[in-house]
Amino acid sequence: MTKKSILVARAIFPEVLEMLSQHFQVESNQSDEVWSADVLKQKMQGKVGALTTGSERIDAALLQANPQLKIVANMAVGYNNFDIAAMTSAGVLATNAPDVLTETTADFGFALLMATARRITESEHYLRKGLWTKWSYDMFTGAEVHGSMLGIIGMGRIGQGIAKRAAHGFGMRVIYHNRSRLSADLESACKATYVAKEELLRTADHVMLVVPYSAESHHTIGAKELSCMKPTATLVNIARGGIVDDAALALALKNKQIAAAGLDVFEGEPALNPALLTVPNVVLTPHIASATIQTRMAMAKLAADNLIEFLTKGKALTPLNQVTGN
Repeated sequence: MTKKSILVARAIFPEVLEMLSQHFQVESNQSDEVWSADVLKQKMQGKVGALTTGSERIDAALLQANPQLKIVANMAVGYNNFDIAAMTSAGVLATNAPDVLTETTADFGFALLMATARRITESEHYLRKGLWTKWSYDMFTGAEVHGSMLGIIGMGRIGQGIAKRAAHGFGMRVIYHNRSRLSADLESACKATYVAKEELLRTADHVMLVVPYSAESHHTIGAKELSCMKPTATLVNIARGGIVDDAALALALKNKQIAAAGLDVFEGEPALNPALLTVPNVVLTPHIASATIQTRMAMAKLAADNLIEFLTKGKALTPLNQVTGN
């Protein structure tokens, strides 16, 4: 029997390609080119499934050009590259890769918070330039982490993981804001208190963003919100680019309206607002919160399993919408 054809749109682990090849005819992109919308549309021709990352936009135009497509599996927990409504209308299943990256991303969020609060990037640049000639009492004095107040915006699995690290490991007081309040049991496990967004911004020593991207969450943090924060506060974004107005943040950092920021995600990434490169009080990382070998392998395998399960058995493991398939 002829194998169904699928597309793997970016480079992934060879072991995962081999796993997929046992079930499908696979066209892969191990050269890891980032295809334009037109090239992606052409590459999808004849494919019933695809494994994608956040760089591949699945929209109505692509779906209309590829009516044979049945499933697209994202190797990420986020899926703002998917037009879910258009995919559902076209009968195309969307899947993501939740849970497998929760703890790793929570680890990284806390690492980025620590680096931001304790001015690690600034001090390393200072040292590398040969400027360190003596000790002084106020050299790179940063913000206290232990015992301070952490405000988390977005209290899903990753936010809860960060809250537990903060409360149980660092004795931090944790407040949070979310679309819906957690159960009393979860609040207790996280030692977290629900507050309004305005109160969180006004009182937190450190603000951590872990909210999914959507039209409603676009620029959750802008000039107005930054003006509410303490001048000694830090802001960390491990959510998605677009959650923060990067231009407004760069200006706030330049004017020392807040103390510092740590960013793993950016508007229009991999491009970033050039103003962010001109301020010293920001830690910048290239969207690597889930970047451990074990976690990235688990993400790729879950995306592959979604393709295999849906195209061979008609039911995916982590669907984002409801369609029928075989």
